[in-house]
Amino acid sequence: MTRSPNLQLFLLLVALVALALALGGAALDPVAGLWQALAGQPTAAALVMGDIRLPRVTLALLVGAALGASGAALQGLLRNPLADPGLTGASQGAALGAAAAFYFGGAGLWGGLAPALAGLLGAALALVLVLWLSASARAERVILAGLAVSALAGAALAALLNFAPNPYAMQELLFWLLGSVADRGWPHLLPLAPALGVGAFLLWRRRRFLAALALGEEVAASLGFHLQRENRKTVLGAALLVGAAVAAAGNIGFVGLVAPHLARPLVRHRPDRLLLPSALIGSMLVVAADLLSRRLPPGRELQAGVLTALMGAPFFLFLVFRERKQWD
Repeated sequence: MTRSPNLQLFLLLVALVALALALGGAALDPVAGLWQALAGQPTAAALVMGDIRLPRVTLALLVGAALGASGAALQGLLRNPLADPGLTGASQGAALGAAAAFYFGGAGLWGGLAPALAGLLGAALALVLVLWLSASARAERVILAGLAVSALAGAALAALLNFAPNPYAMQELLFWLLGSVADRGWPHLLPLAPALGVGAFLLWRRRRFLAALALGEEVAASLGFHLQRENRKTVLGAALLVGAAVAAAGNIGFVGLVAPHLARPLVRHRPDRLLLPSALIGSMLVVAADLLSRRLPPGRELQAGVLTALMGAPFFLFLVFRERKQWD
């Protein structure tokens, strides 16, 4: 993958998406079902493909890409390979907003869109608080403020779980927090599109800044970059992507940590070329995790977030062990 890693990653992703669309509980021709769905034909295959499988796979693609790209941006911003998208505070803010929708019965007013809309609002409030706390906009101070907001939102989330009105509400909330792209339709994607689009645009425009920052803050400043403004825009873009991803699918962990590490050797460790391959690999990880969860025996489907954690936690331990050997 030395000549065109992005193209080859894209082709691998297309093959994985085709496999995810083809496999499922109902046996059908995916090409015919997709064509019938696009043509608006009222067939069983069109219903399964257009209203169940295609939205599920599309959401997995977007969530994985958002987490992968935000992880690459934050690792480049902090120049720390162990940085995770959760450092912005947006993920915990989104989780708290969605939990509040479950707790206060927002689903009765907005239906299935309530968790996503409330999650976006929670991520936005968390981001505003982070940017207010980090007045100097230095990267270290922004991330420290993000950790503080994450701790505050985590404590409030624990309180909501503790005072859940009934065991069924707690079970539903916990099930959502585990992270999954199942039972999502096209209406769940529409409210998230603006946040995903703006976040991706902001990070894509920061490519040259991340490349300059890899040489040091003094070099970046000498090249004409305004460090405080660029730091804020990078964190803002990452937080928008993470907040929208968590609002849509719950907590799907370790994708933003693992994807940049898998992509980095393909681009010769250049931060300005890392965003797109990290997004592609992040999409592949979430689509693969969702596909594996669907292939388990009936009644034993694991949440995609559980599978990414099972795969990502050992990888994180390996990274810590490798970093410790370098420190020694």
